[in-house]
Amino acid sequence: MSSVIAIDGPAASGKSSVARQLAEKLGHLYVNTGNMFRGVTWAVLNAGFDLKEKEAIAAYASELKLEFVNEGGHIHMLVNQRRLTDAELNSEAVNGAVSHVAQVSEVRTRLVEEQRALVARGDLVMEGRDIGSVVFPDTPHKFYIDASEEVRAARRSKQGLNDTVAMRDKLDSTRKTAPLIVPEGAIRIDSSDLTLDQVVEQVMGELRSRGVA
Repeated sequence: MSSVIAIDGPAASGKSSVARQLAEKLGHLYVNTGNMFRGVTWAVLNAGFDLKEKEAIAAYASELKLEFVNEGGHIHMLVNQRRLTDAELNSEAVNGAVSHVAQVSEVRTRLVEEQRALVARGDLVMEGRDIGSVVFPDTPHKFYIDASEEVRAARRSKQGLNDTVAMRDKLDSTRKTAPLIVPEGAIRIDSSDLTLDQVVEQVMGELRSRGVA
């Protein structure tokens, strides 16, 4: 049975960087579920849907051809056989729309099924907003990476992104389906005043104590 290390947290908390380093250190596959939602969002916008057309978006998402490939230990999602670039996945349009598309329950249901199926490929470090609470609630290895709103906003600005973390937080934490929460049993780490290496070491230390690392 493959193991799953769940890394959850809000936008710009540092969870993606932490998860990538953990996966490399442990030899696990790295899965960024946020990019899956971004991929679907890109497709929805590219098809010209209005974000208010939730039923139409749900129907369209159910027909998308989604494939998953392993590139150097990172799982990437192809959308209708297209490998989206980082620029496409993190465009200003996608940044502004992804939380709205993620609120469509049919989109979440489809992607959660795809995420769970990835465990057949091997041990995973999976990061997102509902991994420990919804996707793999039974995994004993749950971590919630957080940071203050000010620190997270500064990080987004440094990345050249202008989306508002406060609005993302509100949309993600108040949606009806799989809202952003601290999963039961998760170890919470505030990265506001920590370096990436320090956060990774805290997680690794906990995993070593469990005999995982």
